[in-house]
Amino acid sequence: MRGAPAGVVVALVMLATALLRVPMLDARLGSDEGGFLMVAGQWDPGRSLYGDYWVDRPPLIIGIFQIADALGGGAVALRLLGLTCAVASVGLAAVLGRLVAPDRRWAPVVAAATASVFLLSPLFGAFEVNGELLASPFVLGGLAAVLRAARSGRTATALAWWTVAGAAGAAAASTKQSMLDVAAAAGVVVLIHLARRRWRAAAVAVAGFGAGAAGLLALLLTWARAEGTSVRGLYGAVVTFRFDASAVISQSASAATSHRALAITASFLASGAVLLLLVAAFPSLRLARPRRWFEAARADPVASGVTAAVVGWELAAVVAGGSYWHHYLLGTVPGVVLATALALQHRPRRTRWVAAVLAYSALVTAVTLTIVVPSASSATSETQVARYLATHSGPGDTGVVAFGAPVILREAGLASPYPNLWSLPARVRDPDLRHFARVLRSRERPTWVVVAGASLGTWGIDARRAEPALARRYTLVHVIGDWHVYRENAPDRGVR
Repeated sequence: MRGAPAGVVVALVMLATALLRVPMLDARLGSDEGGFLMVAGQWDPGRSLYGDYWVDRPPLIIGIFQIADALGGGAVALRLLGLTCAVASVGLAAVLGRLVAPDRRWAPVVAAATASVFLLSPLFGAFEVNGELLASPFVLGGLAAVLRAARSGRTATALAWWTVAGAAGAAAASTKQSMLDVAAAAGVVVLIHLARRRWRAAAVAVAGFGAGAAGLLALLLTWARAEGTSVRGLYGAVVTFRFDASAVISQSASAATSHRALAITASFLASGAVLLLLVAAFPSLRLARPRRWFEAARADPVASGVTAAVVGWELAAVVAGGSYWHHYLLGTVPGVVLATALALQHRPRRTRWVAAVLAYSALVTAVTLTIVVPSASSATSETQVARYLATHSGPGDTGVVAFGAPVILREAGLASPYPNLWSLPARVRDPDLRHFARVLRSRERPTWVVVAGASLGTWGIDARRAEPALARRYTLVHVIGDWHVYRENAPDRGVR
């Protein structure tokens, strides 16, 4: 490999990334995957935000899941999209590595390998196709465009790259609203231009980035309106809901939330990602020479500033996410790539350190893959519930899961008359289950109700209004693990 061109090695890394994801193509769908497919498959003008369902996500992620639905809607179609995003992200990481470390021949390879290792890591929830994975190509491409724009000596070229960066940044945020890495990077570059009194460059950056972002957002909002989704509704779901959800989580969350926070912290530490950040962040272990802490910033303020802003934003986004699922960590991959490339450029003596840490991270990923892959297709309690419903349901049957796990309904082939497929929207938007109880008493009440536990009550939920309706109209027919399956008593559809 030593004599091979760097581009060839990057291509091999991309190929390896694709091949290592193949064994997971037909693994069982995750809860979010099933839910997003369910939303995407029926997105037309309806009674809620996205057709008849409500989810706190921007429209582009639903559009991407529509592609998977059009390709068959199964796990393989969706995972192929995830594979494509992962491979594209590895290639774009190589481009980013070359831009950050132009003097290091192997920087593209190291950057690509860094992205590959963490985009394959089960510790990062890498095999579930979620917003962070789907947004990664937009983030990495947008960051590359920011660096190209910042270093361009021609106004027209800079304006073009800033426009690309704005569009990519808007696409990332329209896939997962917390993925604002490109905007953070652009903001730092504008501040650097202003600090250097480069007024024209700052104006070009703001104009180009703003035009690119506004143009793409206008297209997405126009498309969403055509599908029946209002701008006001999107603002409530993407912005307002997050503040309301944070309040509910801070006031009512169970101990499971704290346990997940500890789990993803341990995963981030065990993965080696923190070590790569530290290699880049600490220019010298000799504390008696503090001036060396700022050498990289003085040598390349744009790359250093962008890296600091992106890493800072990504870590803050993980903490602010509130629910602490492992796939949150995928949002830190662009920052780790930037930090690794920055270390190669400005700490050439640290190359061996970077290589050693990356080798450790690759080993951790390999070991965890050997554990996760064999069990990825094994049946879970959710899978068993879905099979039971699919076997015992008939044409026209509907269902509700109280609360969360929409993959159960997706795998069972049941639509839901209740719009809140996920548990957090139910806790925030229907905490006293007023809407849920109304659905159970309506003519459109579900044939099946699946409850996580022996009661509808859970953290953030007051079930006193809905429990009588469930007891009056439904009978417990099956229990699988903690899941209790209820069936409607009679076909009478009157409202009482």
